Amino acid sequence: MAAREEYLGLAAVMLIALAAPAIAAEGAPARQVSVVAAEYRFSPAKLTFKRGLTYRLHIENHGKELHEFHAPAFFKAVELSDPAVLNADRTEILIHPGEAKDLIFVPKKAGHYPLICSDHDWTGMTGEITVK
Repeated sequence: MAAREEYLGLAAVMLIALAAPAIAAEGAPARQVSVVAAEYRFSPAKLTFKRGLTYRLHIENHGKELHEFHAPAFFKAVELSDPAVLNADRTEILIHPGEAKDLIFVPKKAGHYPLICSDHDWTGMTGEITVK
């Protein structure tokens, strides 16, 4: 019976590995980058990533209002692990007060990409994403 349980455990691990997104670069763990959204700023407001590396973007809303991590050009220039984190148009991540969301991605195209909170850009809630 122990051999059967070991086989089933190995089979489960193999299925999980096969189902995992293909973007994990050579088995390397994702590099975590955290951003805090609050009234009315992103912290940090400037993010830098390197092409070909896997990142986990962790966004927390410490404010009392809904904030958007709106970066449509950036999202088009990356390979996403779970596009469902984005809105239907794949242009932004909505973060409600007290909420946190994670996006795993690999940057594919170098460039500078604007970042705004769609509802609060007029207050200066903007930033920049650079991919080298």
